[in-house]
Amino acid sequence: MTQPLLITHKISETLTQLFDGLKFDKLFILTDTETNRYCLPLMNEEIREQAQIITIKNGDVHKNIESMSEVWEYLSNNGATRRSLMINLGGGMITDLGGFAASTFKRGMTYINIPTTLLGSVDAAVGGKTGINFNGLKNEVGVFSNAKYVIITTEFFHTLTNTEFLSGYSEMIKHALIDSDETWNAILHYNLEEKNLDQLTPLLGKSVKIKERIVNSDPYEKGLRKALNLGHTFGHAFESYAMRIHKEVPHGYAVAWGIVCELYISHKKQGFPVTKLREAVDFIKTIYGSFYFTCNEYEELYELMTHDKKNESQDVNVTLLSDIGEIQINQVATKNEIFEALDFFRECNGF
Repeated sequence: MTQPLLITHKISETLTQLFDGLKFDKLFILTDTETNRYCLPLMNEEIREQAQIITIKNGDVHKNIESMSEVWEYLSNNGATRRSLMINLGGGMITDLGGFAASTFKRGMTYINIPTTLLGSVDAAVGGKTGINFNGLKNEVGVFSNAKYVIITTEFFHTLTNTEFLSGYSEMIKHALIDSDETWNAILHYNLEEKNLDQLTPLLGKSVKIKERIVNSDPYEKGLRKALNLGHTFGHAFESYAMRIHKEVPHGYAVAWGIVCELYISHKKQGFPVTKLREAVDFIKTIYGSFYFTCNEYEELYELMTHDKKNESQDVNVTLLSDIGEIQINQVATKNEIFEALDFFRECNGF
C-alpha cells in the first residue's frame, strides 16, 4: 500500500523529472474553479499544454455523485483509457473525488495527487482513501486506492485564506496529539499569525510522516490506522449537521471541535491528564472559536454519529488517548457520555 511521497520546494522541476519516467496515452488534470484559476498556472507549461483540463465546482458541498458523474462523463467522452493518467490538483475535495473517479473509471487508471491546501497535504491526499459524500453523510461512498505519487509543496499555500490554512493546521494538531509531547509542543509554538512557510515545512513533513507511518502499518484501517480518527467521530457529525442546516463549516474546524469532545471523553474514561486537556481546549478554542448548537440538537448529532463508518455495531466507536501519544482505539462512547461531551464543548467549564 506504500505510495511514493515527495515534498518539494519546486513543483515544476519535480514534475519534469517524474514525467521523464511515466508512460501514458492521455493526460487529464482535474481542478476545481479555484485551483484552475490560482494553482494551475503554477504548473509546467509543457504539461498543461498536453493535458485536458477537467474543472468542477469548488467546495465540499460539491463532493457528490453529480460532480463524480461529470468527471466520468468527461473521461469517457474524451477517450480516456486504463493507460491514461490523471493529476488531481486541488484540496481534499479534489483528491478524494478525483482518486475515486480514477480508481473506478475503466476499473482503474493511474493518478497523481498534488494537494494545493494544507489540509489536503496532511490529510486527504495521503493514505489511499478516496470517496464522495452521499445521502447527507460525509465520505459515505469510496474505495481504498493509492496514488502513483503524492507531491506536496508549500508553493500553493500563498493562495490560501486564513480559514483554509487553519483548517489544515487542525489535522497537524491531531497528528501531534497521537505522536509525542515533542511534536505537540512544536505545533503549539508555531506562529499562526506570521505563517512562515519555511518554518512550516519541517512541521508539515513530520506531520505527513506520522500519517504515512500509521497508514503503512495498517493500510485498510483494521487496527492502528484508527488512531487517525481522533476528533472525527464528533467532527463528521458537526460537518453533516452543518450541511443539513445549510451552514457549511470547514472540515478542519469540525475536526478541531471534535478533538475537544473526544479529549474530554479521553479524560473521563482513559485518564487523559487534565492539564493537557485544558491546554488543548484553550488552544483550539482560541484558534477555531466554537460551533453553535443547543441541547435540542443532541439527538440529531448522536444519530449522525451512529452512521459513522468506524462503527462496528450499534455503539459509537471513538479513538481516545490516555496521554499524548498513548492511543486507545476501538473505544465505545455511550449516548450519555456523548451528551456529556457536547455539554462540555458548549460550556468548557467542566475542569
